[in-house]
Amino acid sequence: MSKYFISILFGLLPILALAQSEPIDLSQKDTIEYKEQYGLRVGADISKLILSFVDEDYTGLELVGDYRLTHKLYLAAEIGNETKRQDENLNNTVLYDYETSGSYIKAGIDLNTYENWFGMNNAITIGGRYAVASFSQTLNDYSLYETNRFFNPDFLPGENPNREFNGLSASWLEFVVGAKVELFANIFVGMSARIGFLVTNTEDEQFPNLWIPGFNKVTDGSNFGVNYNYSISYFIPLYKKSKKQKEENKQ
Repeated sequence: MSKYFISILFGLLPILALAQSEPIDLSQKDTIEYKEQYGLRVGADISKLILSFVDEDYTGLELVGDYRLTHKLYLAAEIGNETKRQDENLNNTVLYDYETSGSYIKAGIDLNTYENWFGMNNAITIGGRYAVASFSQTLNDYSLYETNRFFNPDFLPGENPNREFNGLSASWLEFVVGAKVELFANIFVGMSARIGFLVTNTEDEQFPNLWIPGFNKVTDGSNFGVNYNYSISYFIPLYKKSKKQKEENKQ
């Protein structure tokens, strides 16, 4: 019996020697690979919907969307329609009462500056938009002040109320800072602040553009405007893409 055992042992010696000659890799892998979701996120600006219900002088709807191009870069766009009525009074006298109505579209990019943990899809973004708007204005009522009327220096009623000005347009650039948080699976809430700079502003000579859909109030002597966006959106996954994440070696 011992003779057979010794023979088997001598037969295994070359195999053991070959195994010892091959190096054993005990080093820790420095990368792990996982899949990131890419797709389309669509939603609406909830602030405009709420304002439409609580303010009888305003009606608006804005749809928002973005498409993920790379790990950090997104194509983004907004499209909307707004109608707003405004007036200015002085000593119970209507200086002007007008209504603006029209549509706009904004398109550009967002860059995500936030580095998510594994499985997270939150974003803190900076970006820009180019926007165009087409709209009309209706001057419902207005008053005139004649400076040479010494005995009756009151405002005079406008001669042609309910005047409509069509074919108005404007374009502007926007700098956007925003954030999006995944509240539930694929459900995101977001907000953004926007500083706009008017590039073109086509208006009627008889009545200036005091308010532009998508841009908000136009300030006399300035091309800058400010507006905000509060959105809720749904992410539609289209495909997954591998990403390697470096991991520090631990002693």
